[in-house]
Amino acid sequence: MLAREPELRLSVPLMTGLTAFIMALLALILYRGERHPFSWCPALILGVALALRLLFLFAPAQLSDDIYRYLWDGGNLLRGVNPYTAAPAAMTPPDGLKAVHAAINHPEYVTIYPPAAQVLFAAGSAIGGTVTGLKTFLVLLDLVLCGLLILLLRRLQMPVWRAVLYAWNPLPVLEIAGSGHVDGGGMALFLTAFLLLLTCGGKRAGAACSGAVFAAAALVKLFPLALGPVLFLIAPRPRRLHFLAGFCCGLALLSIPFLPDLIRIRESLGAYARNWEFAGFAFNTLRGATGSGSFARLALVAVLLLFVAALTSRVPGLPNAPNDAASAKQGRHALRACYAITMALLLTTPTLQPWYALMLAALLPFAAGPAGIVLCWTVLLTYRVQIPYFILGQWIESPPLTAAVFLAPAAAWLASVLSRRLGEKSGISAPCGN
Repeated sequence: MLAREPELRLSVPLMTGLTAFIMALLALILYRGERHPFSWCPALILGVALALRLLFLFAPAQLSDDIYRYLWDGGNLLRGVNPYTAAPAAMTPPDGLKAVHAAINHPEYVTIYPPAAQVLFAAGSAIGGTVTGLKTFLVLLDLVLCGLLILLLRRLQMPVWRAVLYAWNPLPVLEIAGSGHVDGGGMALFLTAFLLLLTCGGKRAGAACSGAVFAAAALVKLFPLALGPVLFLIAPRPRRLHFLAGFCCGLALLSIPFLPDLIRIRESLGAYARNWEFAGFAFNTLRGATGSGSFARLALVAVLLLFVAALTSRVPGLPNAPNDAASAKQGRHALRACYAITMALLLTTPTLQPWYALMLAALLPFAAGPAGIVLCWTVLLTYRVQIPYFILGQWIESPPLTAAVFLAPAAAWLASVLSRRLGEKSGISAPCGN
Protein backbone atom coordinates (compact mmCIF):
# COMPACT_ATOMS: atom_id res chain seq x y z
CA MET A 1 0.00 0.00 0.00
CA LEU A 2 2.76 2.45 0.89
CA ALA A 3 4.76 1.53 -2.21
CA ARG A 4 1.78 2.55 -4.35
CA GLU A 5 1.47 5.98 -2.73
CA PRO A 6 2.50 8.68 -5.23
CA GLU A 7 3.86 10.98 -2.50
CA LEU A 8 4.91 9.54 0.85
CA ARG A 9 5.45 12.99 2.34
CA LEU A 10 1.71 13.55 2.14
CA SER A 11 0.97 10.03 3.40
CA VAL A 12 2.82 10.20 6.72
CA PRO A 13 -0.32 9.39 8.81
CA LEU A 14 -0.94 6.31 6.67
CA MET A 15 2.73 5.35 6.90
CA THR A 16 2.87 5.62 10.68
CA GLY A 17 -0.38 3.69 11.06
CA LEU A 18 0.64 0.83 8.78
CA THR A 19 4.13 0.58 10.26
CA ALA A 20 2.64 0.54 13.77
CA PHE A 21 0.57 -2.47 12.72
CA ILE A 22 3.62 -4.25 11.29
CA MET A 23 5.73 -3.50 14.37
CA ALA A 24 2.94 -4.89 16.54
CA LEU A 25 3.07 -8.09 14.47
CA LEU A 26 6.83 -8.28 14.99
CA ALA A 27 6.30 -7.82 18.73
CA LEU A 28 3.80 -10.70 18.69
CA ILE A 29 6.30 -12.83 16.76
CA LEU A 30 8.90 -12.10 19.43
CA TYR A 31 6.44 -12.85 22.26
CA ARG A 32 5.29 -16.14 20.77
CA GLY A 33 8.74 -17.16 19.54
CA GLU A 34 10.25 -16.83 23.02
CA ARG A 35 7.74 -19.43 24.22
CA HIS A 36 7.23 -21.60 21.14
CA PRO A 37 10.16 -21.07 18.73
CA PHE A 38 9.45 -20.83 15.02
CA SER A 39 11.17 -23.14 12.57
CA TRP A 40 11.53 -20.60 9.77
CA CYS A 41 14.43 -21.33 7.46
CA PRO A 42 16.94 -18.68 6.30
CA ALA A 43 15.61 -18.88 2.72
CA LEU A 44 12.14 -17.81 3.88
CA ILE A 45 13.50 -14.97 6.02
CA LEU A 46 15.72 -13.63 3.23
CA GLY A 47 13.07 -14.17 0.55
CA VAL A 48 10.48 -12.09 2.38
CA ALA A 49 13.14 -9.45 3.15
CA LEU A 50 14.00 -9.22 -0.56
CA ALA A 51 10.35 -8.99 -1.60
CA LEU A 52 9.69 -6.15 0.86
CA ARG A 53 12.68 -4.18 -0.39
CA LEU A 54 11.85 -4.69 -4.05
CA LEU A 55 8.54 -2.89 -3.46
CA PHE A 56 10.41 0.38 -2.86
CA LEU A 57 13.56 -0.12 -4.89
CA PHE A 58 12.34 1.54 -8.09
CA ALA A 59 10.44 4.36 -6.38
CA PRO A 60 12.01 7.81 -6.02
CA ALA A 61 13.58 8.74 -2.68
CA GLN A 62 10.86 10.91 -1.14
CA LEU A 63 11.33 11.06 2.63
CA SER A 64 14.97 12.15 2.41
CA ASP A 65 17.19 13.72 -0.23
CA ASP A 66 20.51 12.52 1.23
CA ILE A 67 20.97 10.12 -1.66
CA TYR A 68 21.71 13.02 -4.02
CA ARG A 69 24.74 13.92 -1.92
CA TYR A 70 25.74 10.25 -2.11
CA LEU A 71 25.49 10.33 -5.91
CA TRP A 72 27.40 13.61 -6.09
CA ASP A 73 30.24 12.32 -3.90
CA GLY A 74 30.34 8.95 -5.61
CA GLY A 75 30.23 10.45 -9.08
CA ASN A 76 33.07 12.81 -8.27
CA LEU A 77 35.18 9.99 -6.87
CA LEU A 78 34.62 7.95 -10.02
CA ARG A 79 35.83 10.96 -12.05
CA GLY A 80 38.97 11.17 -9.92
CA VAL A 81 37.80 14.23 -7.96
CA ASN A 82 38.33 14.18 -4.20
CA PRO A 83 34.85 14.78 -2.66
CA TYR A 84 36.46 16.76 0.17
CA THR A 85 38.06 19.29 -2.19
CA ALA A 86 35.19 21.79 -2.15
CA ALA A 87 31.53 22.18 -1.30
CA PRO A 88 29.10 21.45 -4.15
CA ALA A 89 28.04 25.12 -4.24
CA ALA A 90 31.62 26.05 -5.17
CA MET A 91 31.86 23.53 -8.01
CA THR A 92 30.54 23.52 -11.57
CA PRO A 93 28.79 20.20 -12.14
CA PRO A 94 29.61 18.10 -15.22
CA ASP A 95 26.77 17.30 -17.60
CA GLY A 96 26.02 13.94 -16.03
CA LEU A 97 25.66 15.36 -12.51
CA LYS A 98 23.76 18.61 -13.11
CA ALA A 99 20.40 17.23 -11.95
CA VAL A 100 22.04 15.60 -8.94
CA HIS A 101 23.88 18.83 -8.09
CA ALA A 102 20.62 20.80 -8.09
CA ALA A 103 19.01 18.39 -5.61
CA ILE A 104 21.80 18.33 -2.98
CA ASN A 105 20.83 19.56 0.48
CA HIS A 106 23.16 22.01 2.23
CA PRO A 107 25.40 22.44 -0.83
CA GLU A 108 27.40 25.10 1.03
CA TYR A 109 29.09 22.41 3.14
CA VAL A 110 31.85 20.01 2.17
CA THR A 111 30.59 16.43 2.47
CA ILE A 112 30.16 15.21 6.01
CA TYR A 113 30.47 11.52 5.09
CA PRO A 114 33.72 9.71 6.04
CA PRO A 115 36.05 7.89 3.60
CA ALA A 116 34.51 4.39 3.76
CA ALA A 117 31.12 5.88 2.92
CA GLN A 118 32.71 7.52 -0.11
CA VAL A 119 33.90 4.12 -1.34
CA LEU A 120 30.36 2.76 -1.01
CA PHE A 121 28.94 5.81 -2.81
CA ALA A 122 31.35 5.30 -5.70
CA ALA A 123 30.50 1.59 -5.94
CA GLY A 124 26.78 2.35 -6.00
CA SER A 125 27.16 5.26 -8.41
CA ALA A 126 28.98 2.95 -10.83
CA ILE A 127 25.64 1.18 -11.38
CA GLY A 128 24.33 3.67 -13.90
CA GLY A 129 24.86 6.80 -11.80
CA THR A 130 21.15 6.84 -10.90
CA VAL A 131 19.11 6.78 -7.71
CA THR A 132 17.85 3.30 -8.56
CA GLY A 133 21.37 2.03 -9.23
CA LEU A 134 22.72 3.34 -5.94
CA LYS A 135 19.69 2.04 -4.04
CA THR A 136 20.20 -1.37 -5.66
CA PHE A 137 23.73 -1.50 -4.27
CA LEU A 138 22.60 -0.37 -0.81
CA VAL A 139 19.77 -2.92 -0.78
CA LEU A 140 22.28 -5.67 -1.64
CA LEU A 141 24.37 -4.56 1.33
CA ASP A 142 21.24 -4.62 3.47
CA LEU A 143 20.49 -8.19 2.39
CA VAL A 144 24.10 -9.08 3.26
CA LEU A 145 23.39 -7.59 6.68
CA CYS A 146 20.33 -9.85 6.99
CA GLY A 147 22.49 -12.85 6.12
CA LEU A 148 25.10 -11.81 8.69
CA LEU A 149 22.39 -11.63 11.33
CA ILE A 150 21.48 -15.25 10.60
CA LEU A 151 25.12 -16.38 10.74
CA LEU A 152 25.73 -14.50 13.97
CA LEU A 153 22.56 -15.82 15.59
CA ARG A 154 23.71 -19.36 14.86
CA ARG A 155 27.17 -18.61 16.18
CA LEU A 156 25.65 -17.22 19.38
CA GLN A 157 23.40 -20.28 19.70
CA MET A 158 20.27 -18.18 19.32
CA PRO A 159 17.23 -19.07 17.17
CA VAL A 160 17.48 -17.99 13.54
CA TRP A 161 13.88 -16.75 13.39
CA ARG A 162 14.88 -13.70 15.45
CA ALA A 163 16.51 -12.26 12.31
CA VAL A 164 13.03 -11.22 11.12
CA LEU A 165 13.06 -8.46 13.75
CA TYR A 166 15.37 -6.64 11.36
CA ALA A 167 14.78 -8.37 8.01
CA TRP A 168 11.02 -7.76 8.08
CA ASN A 169 11.19 -4.49 10.00
CA PRO A 170 9.58 -1.55 8.14
CA LEU A 171 12.36 0.85 9.24
CA PRO A 172 15.15 -0.57 7.02
CA VAL A 173 12.67 -1.16 4.21
CA LEU A 174 11.67 2.51 4.19
CA GLU A 175 15.06 4.01 4.99
CA ILE A 176 17.30 1.87 2.79
CA ALA A 177 15.14 0.52 -0.05
CA GLY A 178 12.95 3.63 0.04
CA SER A 179 15.29 6.52 0.81
CA GLY A 180 18.65 4.90 0.05
CA HIS A 181 20.51 5.51 3.31
CA VAL A 182 23.98 4.06 3.79
CA ASP A 183 23.64 3.08 7.45
CA GLY A 184 22.97 -0.57 6.64
CA GLY A 185 26.40 -0.85 5.07
CA GLY A 186 28.03 0.43 8.24
CA MET A 187 26.16 -2.05 10.42
CA ALA A 188 27.02 -4.90 8.03
CA LEU A 189 30.69 -4.07 8.53
CA PHE A 190 30.24 -3.80 12.30
CA LEU A 191 28.63 -7.23 12.52
CA THR A 192 31.36 -8.64 10.28
CA ALA A 193 33.97 -7.30 12.70
CA PHE A 194 32.04 -8.85 15.60
CA LEU A 195 31.74 -12.20 13.82
CA LEU A 196 35.47 -12.19 13.07
CA LEU A 197 36.23 -11.72 16.75
CA LEU A 198 33.98 -14.64 17.67
CA THR A 199 35.35 -17.02 15.06
CA CYS A 200 39.05 -16.19 14.89
CA GLY A 201 39.68 -13.44 17.42
CA GLY A 202 42.11 -15.70 19.27
CA LYS A 203 44.55 -15.43 16.39
CA ARG A 204 46.64 -12.36 15.61
CA ALA A 205 45.40 -12.07 12.04
CA GLY A 206 41.78 -12.57 13.08
CA ALA A 207 41.89 -9.86 15.73
CA ALA A 208 43.70 -7.45 13.39
CA CYS A 209 41.23 -8.08 10.57
CA SER A 210 38.35 -7.49 12.97
CA GLY A 211 39.86 -4.14 13.99
CA ALA A 212 40.37 -3.12 10.35
CA VAL A 213 36.77 -4.01 9.44
CA PHE A 214 35.50 -2.10 12.46
CA ALA A 215 37.49 0.92 11.27
CA ALA A 216 35.65 0.66 7.95
CA ALA A 217 32.31 0.49 9.80
CA ALA A 218 33.18 3.64 11.77
CA LEU A 219 34.19 5.43 8.58
CA VAL A 220 30.83 4.75 6.97
CA LYS A 221 28.98 6.46 9.81
CA LEU A 222 30.75 7.69 12.95
CA PHE A 223 28.07 6.42 15.33
CA PRO A 224 29.53 2.87 15.60
CA LEU A 225 32.57 4.42 17.33
CA ALA A 226 30.46 4.39 20.50
CA LEU A 227 30.49 0.58 20.27
CA GLY A 228 34.26 0.37 19.84
CA PRO A 229 35.04 -0.14 23.56
CA VAL A 230 32.80 -3.22 23.58
CA LEU A 231 34.64 -4.79 20.65
CA PHE A 232 38.01 -3.94 22.19
CA LEU A 233 37.13 -5.51 25.54
CA ILE A 234 35.61 -8.73 24.20
CA ALA A 235 38.75 -9.43 22.19
CA PRO A 236 40.85 -12.02 24.05
CA ARG A 237 43.25 -10.14 26.30
CA PRO A 238 46.43 -11.15 24.40
CA ARG A 239 44.84 -9.99 21.14
CA ARG A 240 43.54 -6.56 22.13
CA LEU A 241 46.63 -4.78 20.88
CA HIS A 242 46.31 -6.64 17.58
CA PHE A 243 42.69 -5.49 17.32
CA LEU A 244 43.76 -1.91 18.04
CA ALA A 245 46.60 -2.13 15.50
CA GLY A 246 44.19 -3.41 12.86
CA PHE A 247 41.80 -0.58 13.66
CA CYS A 248 44.53 2.05 13.26
CA CYS A 249 45.74 0.49 10.01
CA GLY A 250 42.19 0.41 8.68
CA LEU A 251 41.72 4.09 9.51
CA ALA A 252 44.98 4.96 7.78
CA LEU A 253 44.37 2.90 4.64
CA LEU A 254 40.92 4.40 4.12
CA SER A 255 41.87 7.98 5.01
CA ILE A 256 45.26 8.50 3.34
CA PRO A 257 43.91 8.44 -0.26
CA PHE A 258 41.69 11.43 0.60
CA LEU A 259 44.42 13.56 2.17
CA PRO A 260 45.11 16.43 2.46
CA ASP A 261 41.57 17.59 1.57
CA LEU A 262 40.01 15.19 4.07
CA ILE A 263 40.83 17.71 6.80
CA ARG A 264 37.97 19.88 5.49
CA ILE A 265 35.44 17.44 6.89
CA ARG A 266 36.10 19.11 10.25
CA GLU A 267 34.15 22.18 9.15
CA SER A 268 31.05 20.17 8.26
CA LEU A 269 31.27 17.96 11.35
CA GLY A 270 31.78 21.03 13.52
CA ALA A 271 28.72 22.75 12.06
CA TYR A 272 26.70 19.58 12.61
CA ALA A 273 27.86 19.21 16.22
CA ARG A 274 27.22 22.87 17.06
CA ASN A 275 24.06 23.68 15.16
CA TRP A 276 22.09 20.65 14.04
CA GLU A 277 19.10 19.61 16.13
CA PHE A 278 15.98 17.61 15.40
CA ALA A 279 13.62 15.53 17.55
CA GLY A 280 16.04 15.56 20.50
CA PHE A 281 13.73 15.57 23.51
CA ALA A 282 16.49 15.27 26.11
CA PHE A 283 18.44 18.06 24.43
CA ASN A 284 15.40 20.34 24.15
CA THR A 285 14.48 19.74 27.78
CA LEU A 286 17.98 20.39 29.09
CA ARG A 287 18.43 23.46 26.93
CA GLY A 288 15.11 24.84 28.13
CA ALA A 289 16.10 24.24 31.77
CA THR A 290 19.60 25.75 31.48
CA GLY A 291 19.13 28.28 28.70
CA SER A 292 22.29 27.06 26.97
CA GLY A 293 22.42 24.79 23.95
CA SER A 294 26.19 24.34 24.28
CA PHE A 295 25.89 23.24 27.89
CA ALA A 296 23.07 20.84 26.98
CA ARG A 297 25.18 19.22 24.23
CA LEU A 298 28.22 18.82 26.48
CA ALA A 299 26.14 17.47 29.35
CA LEU A 300 24.50 14.85 27.15
CA VAL A 301 27.89 13.79 25.75
CA ALA A 302 29.12 13.38 29.33
CA VAL A 303 26.06 11.32 30.25
CA LEU A 304 26.56 9.09 27.21
CA LEU A 305 30.26 8.58 27.96
CA LEU A 306 29.49 7.65 31.57
CA PHE A 307 26.85 5.21 30.37
CA VAL A 308 29.27 3.63 27.88
CA ALA A 309 31.94 3.33 30.59
CA ALA A 310 29.50 1.71 33.03
CA LEU A 311 28.31 -0.84 30.49
CA THR A 312 31.67 -1.74 29.01
CA SER A 313 33.24 -2.23 32.44
CA ARG A 314 31.07 -5.34 32.80
CA VAL A 315 31.74 -6.81 29.35
CA PRO A 316 33.78 -10.03 29.67
CA GLY A 317 36.53 -10.87 27.19
CA LEU A 318 36.36 -13.90 24.94
CA PRO A 319 38.28 -16.99 26.13
CA ASN A 320 41.85 -17.39 24.89
CA ALA A 321 41.25 -21.04 23.98
CA PRO A 322 38.42 -22.07 21.58
CA ASN A 323 35.21 -22.57 23.52
CA ASP A 324 31.98 -22.24 21.55
CA ALA A 325 29.65 -22.22 24.55
CA ALA A 326 31.63 -19.60 26.47
CA SER A 327 32.16 -17.49 23.33
CA ALA A 328 28.43 -17.58 22.57
CA LYS A 329 27.52 -16.51 26.10
CA GLN A 330 30.00 -13.65 26.17
CA GLY A 331 29.05 -12.61 22.63
CA ARG A 332 25.39 -12.35 23.65
CA HIS A 333 26.38 -10.28 26.67
CA ALA A 334 28.46 -7.95 24.48
CA LEU A 335 25.67 -7.41 21.95
CA ARG A 336 23.22 -6.61 24.72
CA ALA A 337 25.69 -3.95 25.86
CA CYS A 338 25.89 -2.63 22.27
CA TYR A 339 22.11 -2.51 22.16
CA ALA A 340 21.90 -0.53 25.41
CA ILE A 341 24.63 1.89 24.28
CA THR A 342 22.86 2.46 20.97
CA MET A 343 19.58 3.12 22.77
CA ALA A 344 21.32 5.68 25.00
CA LEU A 345 22.98 7.28 21.99
CA LEU A 346 19.66 7.73 20.20
CA LEU A 347 17.90 9.14 23.25
CA THR A 348 20.65 11.67 24.04
CA THR A 349 21.57 12.92 20.57
CA PRO A 350 20.36 16.45 19.75
CA THR A 351 19.61 15.27 16.21
CA LEU A 352 17.53 12.13 15.83
CA GLN A 353 16.78 11.44 12.19
CA PRO A 354 14.65 8.30 11.66
CA TRP A 355 17.41 6.43 9.83
CA TYR A 356 19.76 6.81 12.79
CA ALA A 357 17.66 4.10 14.48
CA LEU A 358 18.83 1.57 11.86
CA MET A 359 21.76 0.89 14.22
CA LEU A 360 19.31 -0.17 16.91
CA ALA A 361 17.15 -2.15 14.49
CA ALA A 362 20.17 -4.22 13.42
CA LEU A 363 20.72 -5.21 17.06
CA LEU A 364 17.10 -6.12 17.78
CA PRO A 365 17.57 -9.82 16.93
CA PHE A 366 20.09 -10.16 19.77
CA ALA A 367 18.52 -8.09 22.54
CA ALA A 368 15.02 -7.10 21.48
CA GLY A 369 12.64 -5.77 24.07
CA PRO A 370 9.63 -3.46 24.17
CA ALA A 371 11.69 -0.25 24.37
CA GLY A 372 13.76 -1.01 21.27
CA ILE A 373 10.79 -2.13 19.22
CA VAL A 374 8.83 0.96 20.20
CA LEU A 375 11.71 3.34 19.44
CA CYS A 376 12.21 1.80 15.99
CA TRP A 377 8.64 2.84 15.26
CA THR A 378 8.30 6.16 17.12
CA VAL A 379 11.21 7.68 15.15
CA LEU A 380 8.94 7.51 12.10
CA LEU A 381 6.57 9.95 13.84
CA THR A 382 9.14 12.68 13.24
CA TYR A 383 8.28 12.56 9.53
CA ARG A 384 5.27 14.71 10.38
CA VAL A 385 7.52 17.70 9.59
CA GLN A 386 7.46 16.64 5.95
CA ILE A 387 3.81 17.62 5.52
CA PRO A 388 4.09 21.41 6.13
CA TYR A 389 7.54 21.39 4.56
CA PHE A 390 6.26 19.84 1.34
CA ILE A 391 3.17 22.08 1.14
CA LEU A 392 4.42 25.38 2.60
CA GLY A 393 8.19 25.03 2.63
CA GLN A 394 8.17 25.44 6.44
CA TRP A 395 10.03 23.08 8.77
CA ILE A 396 7.75 22.90 11.82
CA GLU A 397 8.52 20.36 14.53
CA SER A 398 5.84 19.09 16.91
CA PRO A 399 6.98 19.15 20.58
CA PRO A 400 4.40 16.50 21.62
CA LEU A 401 5.66 14.12 18.94
CA THR A 402 9.27 14.80 19.90
CA ALA A 403 8.35 13.97 23.49
CA ALA A 404 6.58 10.80 22.37
CA VAL A 405 9.67 9.56 20.54
CA PHE A 406 11.55 9.65 23.87
CA LEU A 407 8.82 8.89 26.40
CA ALA A 408 7.12 5.99 24.60
CA PRO A 409 10.17 3.67 24.66
CA ALA A 410 10.94 4.82 28.21
CA ALA A 411 7.40 3.87 29.26
CA ALA A 412 7.71 0.54 27.42
CA TRP A 413 10.97 -0.21 29.24
CA LEU A 414 9.42 0.67 32.62
CA ALA A 415 6.39 -1.50 31.88
CA SER A 416 8.64 -4.44 30.96
CA VAL A 417 10.64 -4.05 34.18
CA LEU A 418 7.48 -3.95 36.30
CA SER A 419 6.02 -6.91 34.43
CA ARG A 420 9.20 -8.94 34.97
CA ARG A 421 9.27 -8.15 38.67
CA LEU A 422 5.62 -9.05 39.08
CA GLY A 423 6.28 -12.26 37.19
CA GLU A 424 9.19 -13.11 39.48
CA LYS A 425 7.05 -12.52 42.57
CA SER A 426 4.27 -14.72 41.21
CA GLY A 427 6.70 -17.40 40.03
CA ILE A 428 5.99 -16.81 36.33
CA SER A 429 9.07 -16.54 34.12
CA ALA A 430 9.23 -13.76 31.54
CA PRO A 431 11.62 -13.30 28.62
CA CYS A 432 14.40 -10.77 29.09
CA GLY A 433 14.08 -7.51 27.23
CA ASN A 434 15.04 -3.87 27.19
